[in-house]
Amino acid sequence: MTVEAFLDETPGEIRGVVMRDGRFEHLLIEREDDMQPHRLGARSVGRVASVEPSLKGAFVDLGVDPGVAGFGFLPLKGEGKAAVGDKVEVEVVAEPRRGKGPALKLIGPGQGAPRLLSPGPGVKETLAILTAGVEPVTGLEAIQASWDAEEEAGLPGEVFRDTGLDLMVERTRAMVTVDLDFAAVQGVATGMKARDRANRQGLAQAARLIGLKRWGGLVAIDLIGTNLDGPPILATAKAAFGKTASVGPINRFGVLQLALPWGRTPVEEIFTGTDGRRMVAHRAQDVVRGLRHALLSDTASPRIVEKCPADVADLAAPLVARLGPRAAIEIEE
Repeated sequence: MTVEAFLDETPGEIRGVVMRDGRFEHLLIEREDDMQPHRLGARSVGRVASVEPSLKGAFVDLGVDPGVAGFGFLPLKGEGKAAVGDKVEVEVVAEPRRGKGPALKLIGPGQGAPRLLSPGPGVKETLAILTAGVEPVTGLEAIQASWDAEEEAGLPGEVFRDTGLDLMVERTRAMVTVDLDFAAVQGVATGMKARDRANRQGLAQAARLIGLKRWGGLVAIDLIGTNLDGPPILATAKAAFGKTASVGPINRFGVLQLALPWGRTPVEEIFTGTDGRRMVAHRAQDVVRGLRHALLSDTASPRIVEKCPADVADLAAPLVARLGPRAAIEIEE
């Protein structure tokens, strides 16, 4: 297995990309204005703001304006109890996603005002862990890899011409759905052995794409065919989705269900607002990254200018200044 790592350090945002055997597997994003107490792995002292018996948990104030990001949610398992005003030390086990604050794990009792104790691992540290210390590629190749990984993370699926697998992955409010099917590819067989091969490839590629998109929760996978040999399929699913996945049986309709823990904020929620449009802050970051790519590509031109709307320019200007005197932006007329 070939593992490659890419590190794109652009002013305002650092990205890390992991590839395995030529396929994107992880896209890590760290922005300078991120809320540190909400990053995966961050530890904080929090104050219990409310206890919700119906949810079997408590909402915890982490010292961040709840109007901006919401309280964290702490499940109360077994004999675990909490009262409003209790101080607790907690760790983020799932970053915020649309409509939900971070999910927390109880470390123990806390003391003092709500505050961050230690941030979660950044992109560089996480990249080193995921790739077992592989030296990351930087510069132009890293910028291109970050663009390509973001583009693939936004795709709903792919047709694999070697097996005829037609893979589609979609997320609804309730769950993630995966459809595996055969595409009409000339020269590719569609018998039982071909079906099993495509199902195996589909499970592996679905796991990779869901991980790249950074999705979790309930996953329903519509496999190719029915009357499937259950044990090999389940073994393949467990190997593809990892030890943290809870894999259920295949039902009589050929659908496999499993549950994945949430971790990082889904990629699409980082870049887009509730209206589905790219947020101004990220459009500004796009301008900065594009200028940095141009500067590295063209080392001879004395000045490189990027045009953008006024609202984007307002946010991009201080970051562009950090690229040096050759970089500039202009307001679009």
